[in-house]
Amino acid sequence: MRVFVLAVMCTFCLSSCDDDASNTNNVNNTNNVNNTNNVNNTNNVNNTNNVNNTNNVNNTNNVNNVTPVCGNGLIEEGEECEGTDFGGETCETNGFSGGSLSCTACAIDTATCGNSQVEIVCNRWNQDRADLSEGSWSGDTGTCLAGDISATGRANALKIVNLYRFLADLPPVTTDPVKDQKAQECALMMTANNQLNHSPPTGWDCYTDDGAQAAGSSNLATTPGVAAVDLYMVDPGNPTTMGHRRWILSNSFGPTGLGSTNSYSCMWAFGSSSAGKQWTAWPHEGIFPLAAGSSSWSSINSTGWTFQSDSINLTGVQVTITMDGSVDRPVSVTHLLANYGSSYAISMIPQGWVMEAGHTYEVAIDNVSTPVTYSVQVVGCN
Repeated sequence: MRVFVLAVMCTFCLSSCDDDASNTNNVNNTNNVNNTNNVNNTNNVNNTNNVNNTNNVNNTNNVNNVTPVCGNGLIEEGEECEGTDFGGETCETNGFSGGSLSCTACAIDTATCGNSQVEIVCNRWNQDRADLSEGSWSGDTGTCLAGDISATGRANALKIVNLYRFLADLPPVTTDPVKDQKAQECALMMTANNQLNHSPPTGWDCYTDDGAQAAGSSNLATTPGVAAVDLYMVDPGNPTTMGHRRWILSNSFGPTGLGSTNSYSCMWAFGSSSAGKQWTAWPHEGIFPLAAGSSSWSSINSTGWTFQSDSINLTGVQVTITMDGSVDRPVSVTHLLANYGSSYAISMIPQGWVMEAGHTYEVAIDNVSTPVTYSVQVVGCN
């Protein structure tokens, strides 16, 4: 079955250690003991010319060759910590969510830290996707009854929306009951006429003004509501806008309205929120599950990565992507139409490569008023 989605365009803009001179046999001539750091070589103490010149005391017992001693309270070469001194390191700087470091044999021990960032992201990804059931629809096209989708279906769709926003470091959104009902009438209209349309004619079967309003304000899909979220995030067939993804990742997205039948769905996109992020990328910086870049229909390897902003004009942007700090990853950059969830946006389609787990991708957005660099660590969460 060929799947289609439509995005709606917004009409407004949006140390050292010091050794003591401890050999009393050598400290009999006060004229010779001019530098306590040099009184380590009994052969040289009798020569006043050598005692006054630290450059001449090169015997293997010289203090510059002292072996670090674990437990002396000083972090020396080859040591990571001493007691409670971790040299500024924390659980967080070592990739964990919290907790306390411990020091074992002068090496940092993270056993008492909390979950790693990878564990946090993968646990959230796997838990939120454990139940993707669509629920059941209580409506009927024969009588033009919009009905409703069961609570489980709407809750699961919202859960997946907020999972993607979590990965993009955006706040979660809620649904509005009024928008839910209008989106439900929208889904009924799409189902009754077996097609998608942001401006449905009044002559359509099961036409209502509320359903038409939702159609003009929503992402539309030829799938039920839960599956539609994954489809929107990959966004095949929309190379000039990538509008479905951009709306879900928009600063203004939410509260939303979710309506669904067994075959069509509508997601209210126009919102009144203000997340206030200067930019949002997909994949976003930080830990990114490999599976978040694909769906049953396509993947971002073919539809493209995106970068969107309401304040950074991307007209003359230059993009560089490298893998693991050294391997160039060429992309084809497309300037996307304005006001589909953001004022400015670009897509970056990989040329001759695909995103892989176990690698980190560094992205540089240059030749703009506010240059941006970020890293994406791709992981497998299975």
